[in-house]
Amino acid sequence: MRLVLALILLFCFTSPVKTKAEEKLSEEQIHTKRMELFQKSEALTHIPWYYLAAVDQYERSLRFARKDREKPTSFISIYIDPERWSGPLNPNPGDDNPRTITLFNGFGRDGDMDGKASIKSDEDILAAFTDYVLQYGIDRDNFKLALWDYYERDKTVSIIMGKAKIYKHFGTIHLNDKAFPLPLRFNYSYKNTWGDARGWGGRRIHEGTDLFADYGVPVRATSYGIIEMKGWNRYGGWRIGIRDINNTYHYFAHLSGFSENLKVGQVVEPGMMIGGVGSSGYGPPGTSGKFPPHLHYGMYKDNGLTEWSFDPYPHLRQWERQDRMKSRKR
Repeated sequence: MRLVLALILLFCFTSPVKTKAEEKLSEEQIHTKRMELFQKSEALTHIPWYYLAAVDQYERSLRFARKDREKPTSFISIYIDPERWSGPLNPNPGDDNPRTITLFNGFGRDGDMDGKASIKSDEDILAAFTDYVLQYGIDRDNFKLALWDYYERDKTVSIIMGKAKIYKHFGTIHLNDKAFPLPLRFNYSYKNTWGDARGWGGRRIHEGTDLFADYGVPVRATSYGIIEMKGWNRYGGWRIGIRDINNTYHYFAHLSGFSENLKVGQVVEPGMMIGGVGSSGYGPPGTSGKFPPHLHYGMYKDNGLTEWSFDPYPHLRQWERQDRMKSRKR
């Protein structure tokens, strides 16, 4: 009997127990599960799946950019403050009873019909958020109003609506490909110059990486995204700003010009030509030639509160390697 008990205990302590958090899913499987949840919510509420996907992706990106948010641990990343979930006057901040949550005007809902409104349940989170949106309406203007009342920040509303447009355009949330901003077949050079001192336009640091190439070499979008800005800047010359699905703003400056029919609000994809290498800037519109032709490439992260520059050089090296590997496989 003792031997049997010992063997049982040995088995319990040595056999690997696979928890849900430890189960490794591929990126494609994760995207599939998230899409299933968005489409299920759409079927129940008629709120377009790409609106829900855009909010979730915005929140997912915040979790990686901010220290006051937990990293994603489930398929849905929409953040709802626990006090808001249970109700501001609820004496039980961890309440998961749908009746008492409703009694105290809490946000929580029971989406998976298990009798609980759990802040840890993906379906409950989506049910709570969609119930909030339905108070406004499911058309574009009312959805924007719901977002503004929820976040109280114009830029957040703009970013989320941009993501929704991207998802609707491609019909999927699996949009993680990237591209090096210059075609590899051209001669170019670059090094890490982020943070270096700059004198042009006043004393400041260099918020990007300069890629030197011949005048007119094609400049390409590096990610899936939406054009937020296009035009002339006194220092950047002809420049374009593209926001990707991870709340990152990609800045292309000193261009020789833009691709034909390119406009603000347009959806782009990795490798799409958006302009050409130039030397524009530091003067009135059309000024150029004050420095060798090059592309200034910068990256900025929005965390829902502010936006800051970060070093694009490691990303450029990674995308360059990926493009070389793709070209070898052709």
